[in-house]
Amino acid sequence: MEFGKLEREIRIEAAPEIVFDVVSSPEHIKMWWPDDASFEPVPGGVGELVWGDRAEVASIAVVDVDPPRRFSFRWVAPDGQRPAAGNSLLVAFELEASGEGTILRLTETGWREKGWEAAVLEEAFHDHERGWDLFLPRLRSYAPTVVAR
Repeated sequence: MEFGKLEREIRIEAAPEIVFDVVSSPEHIKMWWPDDASFEPVPGGVGELVWGDRAEVASIAVVDVDPPRRFSFRWVAPDGQRPAAGNSLLVAFELEASGEGTILRLTETGWREKGWEAAVLEEAFHDHERGWDLFLPRLRSYAPTVVAR
């Protein structure tokens, strides 16, 4: 199996502008993914995603913000390091209008650049597959409940 790029595609019954807000603003992200999120949704914005009572904290750095088409960020950097090219994974949400809804394409790359040994890489990749398979359906259910700003 290839562990270079994790990809998922889902259809969401909400306009791209709404889906963009749901994947790019902390107040919406915490409704379908982590328990808390704090970051400025602008290129170069940094912050964190938190699960549980700070049981797991992931630093993130926003890379690209192109409403309502693309939002990307880096995460999973070594402890104490800011996520950047070469030390982290890049998550990109690409949005495309489809009728009255949106096709969301998620890619997560940077796996090989992490320098993990094969067993660690494989386990981390499968862990993220399981995670996105859990959280993307939550996003699909949550986005249609959001009212456009």
